[in-house]
Amino acid sequence: MNYGNVDDAIDSLKSYFGDQLSLSYAVRDQHGKDTSFHPGKAPDAVIFPKSLSEVQKIVSVCSKLHIPIIPFGTGTSCEGHISALYGGICVDTSQLNAVRAIRVDDLDCTVDAGVTRKQLNAQLHGTGLYFPIDPGADASIGGMVSTRASGTNAVRYGTIREQVLSLEVVLPDGSVVQTGTRARKSAAGYDLTHLFIGSEGTLGIVTAITLKLHALPERIAAAICSFPSLGQAVQTVIHTIQAGVPIGRVELLDDTQVEAVNLYSKLNLSVAPTLLFEFHGSPGSVQDQIELVKDIVDANGGRDFEWAERPEDRSRLWQARHDIWWANLAMKPGSQALPTDVCVPISSLAKNIQAAKDDVLDAKLYAPICGHVGDGNFHLCFVVNPNDPHEMTCVSEVNRRMIERALACGGTCTGEHGIGYGKIEYLRQEAGGAFALHRSIKHTFDPSGIMNPGKIVGELL
Repeated sequence: MNYGNVDDAIDSLKSYFGDQLSLSYAVRDQHGKDTSFHPGKAPDAVIFPKSLSEVQKIVSVCSKLHIPIIPFGTGTSCEGHISALYGGICVDTSQLNAVRAIRVDDLDCTVDAGVTRKQLNAQLHGTGLYFPIDPGADASIGGMVSTRASGTNAVRYGTIREQVLSLEVVLPDGSVVQTGTRARKSAAGYDLTHLFIGSEGTLGIVTAITLKLHALPERIAAAICSFPSLGQAVQTVIHTIQAGVPIGRVELLDDTQVEAVNLYSKLNLSVAPTLLFEFHGSPGSVQDQIELVKDIVDANGGRDFEWAERPEDRSRLWQARHDIWWANLAMKPGSQALPTDVCVPISSLAKNIQAAKDDVLDAKLYAPICGHVGDGNFHLCFVVNPNDPHEMTCVSEVNRRMIERALACGGTCTGEHGIGYGKIEYLRQEAGGAFALHRSIKHTFDPSGIMNPGKIVGELL
């Protein structure tokens, strides 16, 4: 794809945006690299729009001059989503940060794309409502929509996909569309809202989101327990789900991950496969859940079963879980992280996790395993020296084998990280003949190929 002269676009936009447009190398470099190993590339300029009309202005100029546009939330994605592979203009949505409306009676709200999940929940304080999707990082809502994020609460509340009622989107020609209404269900036309969810900025720029909200649980209790083997830990999760226990969240850490967490977060957990549970509901229902899960844990050989009900104890436990990225990097100073994930039917979860663990050990790699195992999603976090060709070859092979096993049992190449440019070939393999349909959708919405080019479907010819 041949693009226009980006200097012409910068000149035109500079006169309009002034100090909101940055040509600083430090700023541009920051906006070209996400939290993964994937090599980044800085955009030619970064603009910080403060309104919908300013986003439209950027897109209109870039559309006219045929310049790539890369939307940016907080930069916490994992598959090279924000790298400016062909240069162009980065649109940083952080200044689109208004909570436009909170409608307590309807249990919904409308927020700008740059509002983060923590900011939204702070605004909801005192309403009795909250937004439950928690990918770990304090991601922007727009970024979460664009990458179809989920996280630790997905087993109970679903992913971001289940929480979105409608989107405001600036299309590649600069026009604006509203993809839906605030109605909780609709049979009207194509489901445009869910087409844009997970589109990673390749079809347009999400500028506002209307979300469902949920009532705060009356009681929350957390538990932690360890197991002699990964298989026993995973079977505990499977039996819990099959028993219909409405757990709030359940996370798996393998022994390698527990060791890193202990050192980084100053904990003293048993260095063994470990499950972290959280239960939400009324006092009676939570107690019933606790008793049933305790029986399941005992039947599967669980040990060191401990409860944490005080908010400060629960927060410390889950903060340690959210800090595993930094905990892993601390185990090999000077290295970089390459996180990857798959999602499989829960009946295939144990064998897939154990096979991935075996591959890591055989390849003599350092790659802790964690996962939102209640919905079959688990992660390997390779901690690597990117300048070691042998190590990188081993990483690529272990990642390939993990993904191909997931696809073979009816799973997906990514449960929540997305495609970016890091997993395009795996999407091609997963989608089969439907990959051409992905490309045709991209071409229909963005025939000039200016929206986050090189992501999901690769370059349009």
